Amino acid sequence: MKKTQSFEQAMKRLEEISHKLESGDIALDESIKLYEEGIKLIEFCQSKLNEAEKKIQKLSKDSAGNFDTEPLDSQDILDNQKEE
Repeated sequence: MKKTQSFEQAMKRLEEISHKLESGDIALDESIKLYEEGIKLIEFCQSKLNEAEKKIQKLSKDSAGNFDTEPLDSQDILDNQKEE
């Protein structure tokens, strides 16, 4: 796995690995290598998703009417779901 790999590239590679493993046309040793690569890619993608989740922000106005961003509080999400 490349260090500068994007989330999208990792997902595409995961799809390729999945298709190869599902085809059943590869040797056991190759299957194991692909499986290991897939696990590393899954961990990479999960890490990227966790980073993105932390960056989710909500937009709010301050008292002067200027827009400001602040981290989205998980309690806000729960409160909004209860209101619906």
